[in-house]
Amino acid sequence: MTAVQEHTITPTAPVPPMRPARYLVAARIQETYDTVTLLLRPVDDPIQVPRPGQFTMLYAYGVGEVPVSVSGIGEAPGPVLVQTIRAVGAVTRALCAATPGDMIGVRGPFGTDWRVNDAGGRHMLVVAGGIGLAPLRPVVLAALRAQDRVVLLVGARSPGDLVFTRELDVWRRRGADVRVTVDHGEAGWDGRVGLVTGLIHDAIADPAGTTAFVCGPEIMTRLSAQALVDAGIPAREILVSLERNMRCGVALCGHCQLGPLLLCRDGPVVSYAEAAPLLAKREL
Repeated sequence: MTAVQEHTITPTAPVPPMRPARYLVAARIQETYDTVTLLLRPVDDPIQVPRPGQFTMLYAYGVGEVPVSVSGIGEAPGPVLVQTIRAVGAVTRALCAATPGDMIGVRGPFGTDWRVNDAGGRHMLVVAGGIGLAPLRPVVLAALRAQDRVVLLVGARSPGDLVFTRELDVWRRRGADVRVTVDHGEAGWDGRVGLVTGLIHDAIADPAGTTAFVCGPEIMTRLSAQALVDAGIPAREILVSLERNMRCGVALCGHCQLGPLLLCRDGPVVSYAEAAPLLAKREL
Protein backbone atom coordinates (compact mmCIF):
# COMPACT_ATOMS: atom_id res chain seq x y z
CA MET A 1 0.00 0.00 0.00
CA THR A 2 2.96 2.34 0.36
CA ALA A 3 2.94 2.88 -3.42
CA VAL A 4 -0.51 4.44 -3.28
CA GLN A 5 -0.38 8.22 -2.90
CA GLU A 6 -3.43 9.74 -1.23
CA HIS A 7 -4.88 12.92 -2.71
CA THR A 8 -8.11 14.82 -3.23
CA ILE A 9 -10.17 14.11 -6.35
CA THR A 10 -12.91 16.36 -7.68
CA PRO A 11 -14.92 14.52 -10.35
CA THR A 12 -16.88 16.70 -12.74
CA ALA A 13 -19.74 14.31 -13.49
CA PRO A 14 -20.33 11.76 -10.73
CA VAL A 15 -22.47 8.77 -11.61
CA PRO A 16 -25.89 8.60 -9.85
CA PRO A 17 -25.63 6.23 -6.87
CA MET A 18 -28.17 3.69 -8.19
CA ARG A 19 -26.30 3.19 -11.48
CA PRO A 20 -23.10 1.12 -11.36
CA ALA A 21 -20.04 2.87 -12.72
CA ARG A 22 -17.48 0.77 -14.53
CA TYR A 23 -14.12 0.48 -12.79
CA LEU A 24 -11.05 -1.49 -13.84
CA VAL A 25 -8.81 -3.22 -11.34
CA ALA A 26 -5.58 -1.21 -11.59
CA ALA A 27 -3.67 -3.17 -8.96
CA ARG A 28 -4.22 -5.96 -6.45
CA ILE A 29 -2.48 -6.27 -3.07
CA GLN A 30 -2.70 -9.45 -1.01
CA GLU A 31 -3.07 -8.23 2.58
CA THR A 32 -3.62 -11.59 4.32
CA TYR A 33 -4.55 -15.13 3.32
CA ASP A 34 -8.21 -14.07 2.89
CA THR A 35 -8.08 -10.28 2.46
CA VAL A 36 -7.20 -8.28 -0.65
CA THR A 37 -6.91 -4.58 -1.43
CA LEU A 38 -8.02 -3.54 -4.91
CA LEU A 39 -7.14 -0.26 -6.57
CA LEU A 40 -10.03 0.58 -8.90
CA ARG A 41 -9.71 3.09 -11.73
CA PRO A 42 -12.87 4.54 -13.39
CA VAL A 43 -13.44 3.66 -17.03
CA ASP A 44 -16.05 6.36 -17.63
CA ASP A 45 -17.38 9.01 -15.24
CA PRO A 46 -16.41 8.16 -11.64
CA ILE A 47 -18.69 8.04 -8.65
CA GLN A 48 -18.73 11.01 -6.28
CA VAL A 49 -15.64 11.15 -4.07
CA PRO A 50 -16.33 9.10 -0.91
CA ARG A 51 -15.81 10.71 2.48
CA PRO A 52 -13.84 8.75 5.12
CA GLY A 53 -16.16 6.11 6.56
CA GLN A 54 -18.55 5.85 3.62
CA PHE A 55 -19.00 2.64 1.65
CA THR A 56 -19.68 1.53 -1.91
CA MET A 57 -21.61 -1.37 -3.39
CA LEU A 58 -19.19 -3.47 -5.45
CA TYR A 59 -20.59 -5.69 -8.18
CA ALA A 60 -18.79 -8.80 -9.39
CA TYR A 61 -20.29 -9.38 -12.83
CA GLY A 62 -22.40 -12.51 -12.96
CA VAL A 63 -22.06 -13.14 -9.21
CA GLY A 64 -23.63 -10.32 -7.20
CA GLU A 65 -23.14 -7.14 -5.21
CA VAL A 66 -21.86 -6.46 -1.68
CA PRO A 67 -21.15 -3.37 0.47
CA VAL A 68 -17.46 -2.58 1.02
CA SER A 69 -16.01 0.32 3.01
CA VAL A 70 -13.68 2.63 1.13
CA SER A 71 -10.17 2.36 2.54
CA GLY A 72 -8.71 5.26 0.58
CA ILE A 73 -8.48 7.40 -2.54
CA GLY A 74 -5.24 7.20 -4.46
CA GLU A 75 -3.52 7.22 -7.83
CA ALA A 76 -1.95 4.33 -9.65
CA PRO A 77 -1.58 6.43 -11.94
CA GLY A 78 -4.90 8.19 -12.38
CA PRO A 79 -7.55 8.52 -9.63
CA VAL A 80 -8.56 5.22 -8.04
CA LEU A 81 -10.74 3.92 -5.26
CA VAL A 82 -8.90 1.85 -2.68
CA GLN A 83 -11.14 -0.96 -1.40
CA THR A 84 -10.12 -3.71 1.01
CA ILE A 85 -12.18 -6.90 0.85
CA ARG A 86 -12.25 -10.05 2.96
CA ALA A 87 -13.37 -13.26 1.24
CA VAL A 88 -16.34 -14.52 3.28
CA GLY A 89 -18.91 -15.45 0.60
CA ALA A 90 -19.44 -15.98 -3.11
CA VAL A 91 -19.34 -12.29 -4.10
CA THR A 92 -16.40 -11.32 -1.91
CA ARG A 93 -14.46 -14.37 -3.07
CA ALA A 94 -15.05 -13.30 -6.68
CA LEU A 95 -13.91 -9.76 -5.90
CA CYS A 96 -10.81 -10.99 -4.08
CA ALA A 97 -9.96 -13.16 -7.10
CA ALA A 98 -10.08 -10.16 -9.46
CA THR A 99 -6.81 -9.28 -11.16
CA PRO A 100 -5.56 -6.14 -12.94
CA GLY A 101 -7.66 -5.49 -16.02
CA ASP A 102 -10.83 -7.08 -14.66
CA MET A 103 -14.01 -4.97 -14.63
CA ILE A 104 -16.02 -4.27 -11.45
CA GLY A 105 -19.25 -2.32 -11.03
CA VAL A 106 -19.25 0.39 -8.34
CA ARG A 107 -22.27 2.20 -6.85
CA GLY A 108 -22.19 4.93 -4.25
CA PRO A 109 -20.84 6.36 -2.14
CA PHE A 110 -23.36 5.67 0.60
CA GLY A 111 -23.84 6.40 4.28
CA THR A 112 -22.46 8.71 6.91
CA ASP A 113 -18.79 9.46 7.49
CA TRP A 114 -16.28 9.79 10.35
CA ARG A 115 -16.54 13.62 10.40
CA VAL A 116 -12.77 13.89 10.72
CA ASN A 117 -12.87 17.66 10.19
CA ASP A 118 -14.88 18.03 13.41
CA ALA A 119 -12.04 16.35 15.31
CA GLY A 120 -9.41 18.84 14.16
CA GLY A 121 -7.29 20.05 17.06
CA ARG A 122 -8.48 17.25 19.36
CA HIS A 123 -6.63 14.08 20.32
CA MET A 124 -7.69 11.34 17.91
CA LEU A 125 -7.86 7.75 19.15
CA VAL A 126 -8.50 5.07 16.52
CA VAL A 127 -9.47 1.57 17.69
CA ALA A 128 -9.56 -1.09 14.97
CA GLY A 129 -10.34 -4.78 15.11
CA GLY A 130 -9.31 -6.99 12.18
CA ILE A 131 -10.48 -5.68 8.83
CA GLY A 132 -12.14 -2.82 10.73
CA LEU A 133 -8.87 -1.00 10.09
CA ALA A 134 -9.91 -0.64 6.42
CA PRO A 135 -12.63 2.02 6.91
CA LEU A 136 -10.43 3.65 9.58
CA ARG A 137 -7.38 3.94 7.32
CA PRO A 138 -8.63 7.26 5.82
CA VAL A 139 -9.00 8.65 9.36
CA VAL A 140 -5.35 7.88 10.14
CA LEU A 141 -4.19 9.39 6.84
CA ALA A 142 -6.31 12.52 7.35
CA ALA A 143 -4.87 13.00 10.85
CA LEU A 144 -1.32 12.61 9.56
CA ARG A 145 -1.91 15.12 6.77
CA ALA A 146 -3.30 17.61 9.29
CA GLN A 147 -0.49 16.82 11.75
CA ASP A 148 -3.07 16.04 14.42
CA ARG A 149 -2.09 13.79 17.30
CA VAL A 150 -3.35 10.29 16.51
CA VAL A 151 -3.07 7.08 18.51
CA LEU A 152 -3.91 3.90 16.61
CA LEU A 153 -4.80 0.72 18.49
CA VAL A 154 -4.92 -2.35 16.25
CA GLY A 155 -6.18 -5.78 17.24
CA ALA A 156 -6.40 -8.99 15.22
CA ARG A 157 -7.01 -12.68 15.87
CA SER A 158 -3.42 -13.56 14.93
CA PRO A 159 -0.37 -11.94 13.30
CA GLY A 160 -1.49 -13.44 10.00
CA ASP A 161 -4.78 -11.53 10.22
CA LEU A 162 -3.18 -8.07 10.46
CA VAL A 163 -3.91 -5.85 7.47
CA PHE A 164 -1.85 -2.92 6.12
CA THR A 165 1.26 -4.28 7.86
CA ARG A 166 3.46 -2.49 5.31
CA GLU A 167 1.95 0.83 6.34
CA LEU A 168 2.05 0.59 10.13
CA ASP A 169 5.76 1.47 10.35
CA VAL A 170 5.28 4.25 7.77
CA TRP A 171 2.55 5.76 9.96
CA ARG A 172 4.84 5.53 13.00
CA ARG A 173 7.58 7.40 11.16
CA ARG A 174 5.07 10.08 10.18
CA GLY A 175 4.13 10.64 13.81
CA ALA A 176 1.30 8.22 14.64
CA ASP A 177 1.45 6.32 17.93
CA VAL A 178 0.70 2.79 16.67
CA ARG A 179 0.10 -0.06 19.13
CA VAL A 180 -0.68 -3.59 17.98
CA THR A 181 -1.97 -6.67 19.75
CA VAL A 182 -3.21 -10.11 18.68
CA ASP A 183 -5.57 -12.52 20.40
CA HIS A 184 -3.24 -15.46 19.78
CA GLY A 185 0.48 -15.25 19.10
CA GLU A 186 2.39 -17.65 16.89
CA ALA A 187 5.99 -18.61 16.15
CA GLY A 188 8.10 -15.51 15.57
CA TRP A 189 5.60 -13.05 17.07
CA ASP A 190 7.27 -10.92 19.76
CA GLY A 191 4.53 -8.31 20.07
CA ARG A 192 1.71 -7.99 22.53
CA VAL A 193 -0.88 -10.75 22.99
CA GLY A 194 -4.35 -9.84 24.27
CA LEU A 195 -7.55 -8.07 23.34
CA VAL A 196 -7.42 -4.59 21.82
CA THR A 197 -9.57 -3.33 24.70
CA GLY A 198 -6.55 -3.92 26.94
CA LEU A 199 -4.70 -1.13 25.12
CA ILE A 200 -7.33 1.55 25.65
CA HIS A 201 -6.69 2.80 29.20
CA ASP A 202 -3.00 3.64 28.68
CA ALA A 203 -3.69 5.31 25.33
CA ILE A 204 -5.86 8.13 26.72
CA ALA A 205 -4.07 11.20 28.07
CA ASP A 206 -6.93 13.72 27.93
CA PRO A 207 -10.38 12.06 27.92
CA ALA A 208 -12.34 15.31 27.60
CA GLY A 209 -10.19 16.40 24.64
CA THR A 210 -10.28 13.08 22.76
CA THR A 211 -12.42 11.91 19.87
CA ALA A 212 -12.44 8.15 19.36
CA PHE A 213 -13.17 6.17 16.18
CA VAL A 214 -14.04 2.48 16.53
CA CYS A 215 -14.62 -0.24 13.95
CA GLY A 216 -14.45 -4.02 14.13
CA PRO A 217 -16.62 -7.04 14.96
CA GLU A 218 -19.77 -6.01 16.81
CA ILE A 219 -18.73 -7.42 20.19
CA MET A 220 -15.33 -5.72 19.90
CA THR A 221 -17.02 -2.43 18.97
CA ARG A 222 -19.40 -2.63 21.92
CA LEU A 223 -16.72 -3.55 24.48
CA SER A 224 -14.23 -1.00 23.13
CA ALA A 225 -16.77 1.82 23.14
CA GLN A 226 -17.80 1.00 26.70
CA ALA A 227 -14.14 0.94 27.78
CA LEU A 228 -13.71 4.39 26.22
CA VAL A 229 -16.72 5.69 28.14
CA ASP A 230 -15.36 4.15 31.36
CA ALA A 231 -12.06 5.96 30.67
CA GLY A 232 -13.87 9.30 30.58
CA ILE A 233 -14.46 9.99 26.88
CA PRO A 234 -18.00 11.36 26.34
CA ALA A 235 -20.23 8.95 24.39
CA ARG A 236 -20.98 11.68 21.84
CA GLU A 237 -17.21 11.87 21.08
CA ILE A 238 -17.01 8.14 20.34
CA LEU A 239 -17.89 7.29 16.75
CA VAL A 240 -18.58 3.68 15.82
CA SER A 241 -19.19 2.01 12.47
CA LEU A 242 -22.08 -0.45 12.54
CA GLU A 243 -22.56 -3.34 10.15
CA ARG A 244 -25.75 -4.87 8.80
CA ASN A 245 -26.82 -6.51 5.54
CA MET A 246 -26.80 -3.65 3.01
CA ARG A 247 -28.66 -4.24 -0.26
CA CYS A 248 -30.01 -1.12 -1.96
CA GLY A 249 -27.79 1.57 -0.38
CA VAL A 250 -30.58 4.17 -0.43
CA ALA A 251 -32.82 3.12 2.50
CA LEU A 252 -35.56 1.50 0.41
CA CYS A 253 -35.25 -2.24 1.01
CA GLY A 254 -34.97 -2.31 4.82
CA HIS A 255 -32.33 -5.05 4.99
CA CYS A 256 -29.97 -2.86 7.02
CA GLN A 257 -32.47 -1.83 9.69
CA LEU A 258 -31.12 -1.59 13.24
CA GLY A 259 -33.91 -0.42 15.52
CA PRO A 260 -34.97 3.02 14.22
CA LEU A 261 -31.93 3.31 11.95
CA LEU A 262 -31.45 2.31 8.34
CA LEU A 263 -27.68 2.01 8.34
CA CYS A 264 -27.10 2.61 4.64
CA ARG A 265 -28.60 6.09 5.20
CA ASP A 266 -28.35 6.85 8.95
CA GLY A 267 -25.04 4.97 9.34
CA PRO A 268 -22.77 3.15 9.18
CA VAL A 269 -21.01 5.78 11.34
CA VAL A 270 -22.98 6.96 14.38
CA SER A 271 -22.04 8.25 17.82
CA TYR A 272 -21.92 5.75 20.64
CA ALA A 273 -24.53 7.87 22.43
CA GLU A 274 -26.91 6.78 19.68
CA ALA A 275 -25.56 3.26 19.22
CA ALA A 276 -25.30 2.13 22.86
CA PRO A 277 -28.99 1.33 23.47
CA LEU A 278 -29.18 -0.48 20.12
CA LEU A 279 -26.07 -2.60 20.69
CA ALA A 280 -27.35 -3.53 24.14
CA LYS A 281 -30.33 -5.33 22.59
CA ARG A 282 -28.93 -8.61 21.31
CA GLU A 283 -32.05 -9.47 19.28
CA LEU A 284 -31.45 -6.44 17.04
